[in-house]
Amino acid sequence: MSTYKDIGVETVGHVGTIEIRRPPLNFFDISLINQIADALDEFDRDIEICASVLSAQGKAFCAGANFQDPARQAQEAREADKTAKGDPADSLGAINHLYIQAVRIFRAKKPIVAAVQGAAIGGGLGLAVSADFRVTCPEARFSANFTKLGFHPGFGLTVTLPELIGKNNAELMFYTSRRVTGEEAFKWGLANELVPQDQVKAAALKLAGEIAECSPLGLVSTRATMRAGLADRVMAATNHELEEQTRLRATEDFKEGVKATEERRVANFRGR
Repeated sequence: MSTYKDIGVETVGHVGTIEIRRPPLNFFDISLINQIADALDEFDRDIEICASVLSAQGKAFCAGANFQDPARQAQEAREADKTAKGDPADSLGAINHLYIQAVRIFRAKKPIVAAVQGAAIGGGLGLAVSADFRVTCPEARFSANFTKLGFHPGFGLTVTLPELIGKNNAELMFYTSRRVTGEEAFKWGLANELVPQDQVKAAALKLAGEIAECSPLGLVSTRATMRAGLADRVMAATNHELEEQTRLRATEDFKEGVKATEERRVANFRGR
């Protein structure tokens, strides 16, 4: 296996494991999503691996993008300036590249179990939903908090979340930006198993091990049928999501939403 900067990659029997190692919140960026996609590609090429587990160190599974990161803030400022000058296409580069890497995750050939031991927020929810199954705990929180930040859902969630929990429940999560508990996620079908927090990874490994006892050729063939066209639908969705995100990131409401979230207060949105 290759050596990665921000993830740990190991093999347990016929199960490959990927552990995100950016605690405590495990914010993602292009590099992290690329590393996860590369590791999944390695698993696909390894005939001995039949399934994988995606887990994380720290208190959060993945808190999405870090909008307070100085480098990201500088990038956002450049993108907003380009959009204001009427050339939004020039502002799509970095995030578009992240979504290209995200689509690679959806093109993985073997089943993935996400061990969600903490918060899966924004794009972090998108990452959790990219897996076939999710094992979680009562302490976990699932949130599509995009509208509370003042912009549009991303990471393909406008396709994946309705298919998983139904259109109306997805709308509820999008329109309220509420945090759904582990118990609620389990009831909605957003999570497949609910266990004590200290047992999440072990339970995910057990589920992946059960999958890995089946025929590897049968698994890949059946999964390809069940997920037929999903990666292409996600790619089309992220293209649209990106256009909306780019437009809305240039607004005053987006700046207020990010600031209000940082200050843990209700945002004073103005609709501009």
